[in-house]
Amino acid sequence: MLTTSDTSGSALEVRNITKRFGSFTAVRDVNFTVARGEVCGFIGPNGAGKTTTMRICATLELPDTGDVFIGGHSVLEEPRLARQQLGFMPDSFGAYAATTVTEYLDFFARAYGLKGAQRARTIAEVMEFTSLGPLADKLTSSLSKGMKQRMCLAKTLLHDPALLILDEPASGLDPRARVELRELVRALAEMGKAVLISSHILTELAEVCDSVAVIEAGRLMANGRVDEVMKGIRPTAELWMRCLAPTDALERFLAERHDVVGVRREGRGVALEFQGDEGALAELVAALVRAELKPVEFAPRETNLEDVFLQLTKGKLQ
Repeated sequence: MLTTSDTSGSALEVRNITKRFGSFTAVRDVNFTVARGEVCGFIGPNGAGKTTTMRICATLELPDTGDVFIGGHSVLEEPRLARQQLGFMPDSFGAYAATTVTEYLDFFARAYGLKGAQRARTIAEVMEFTSLGPLADKLTSSLSKGMKQRMCLAKTLLHDPALLILDEPASGLDPRARVELRELVRALAEMGKAVLISSHILTELAEVCDSVAVIEAGRLMANGRVDEVMKGIRPTAELWMRCLAPTDALERFLAERHDVVGVRREGRGVALEFQGDEGALAELVAALVRAELKPVEFAPRETNLEDVFLQLTKGKLQ
């Protein structure tokens, strides 16, 4: 049964984990947390260490040093208790071709120890939540990629975990399926569940994540609330504006202001780097009007996750 969880405290604490495969170090002293009710986007280039980190969090790999705590339980010392708190959705999974959706979910519900009426009720609830009801008797081999992803998510929810670890869940999905998956993830967070999700589709993550952890070559490059990380890499705001006055006059006016640190022509207007809060921004617009420069278009530009990714990572291969 899907329940609303307590949203206080951290559901996942990754404490200085390092993982080596022979002489190769896949993960180096990685440390971050995910709070209950929070969606954390885990981003980085291919081979950065995302899947290895997620597998350690899911108790499928052991770190060489460090530890991971899920709901306060160490994956090293209390793996069974940790597993009761987490649901892991890998980037690829298999299912017997001759099983139906209901049979697939029933198998995992039995593996989780659900019995009798509770098992039947839980299967029905997760199928309703993931909109799998009409496909209950379909063979898993006949499902589309999007429906298979929903089925795997439904399996992951059967034991009502407090933490969900989703490794590339949107990979290969069409635009509608990605939107639907994003809505499911937000609904789970609103229930108080913590979600650690990786994806190469950064525009999708930007719309669903509360925080991000950026990893490259096994090292954590940044971690925190999305707006804080973005502000850290670009402390100034980028704006675009157009005035009816000549562009030369606008450039001269902006060059004399202490809160404007850079101006360049762009299209029919100018782009500028602005240092100040919203009050200072309102004063800038008022000053343009007083100077009779006649502003007609004004558009702040937000830093997005692609900007974060490109500025914090260098494309290094391990």
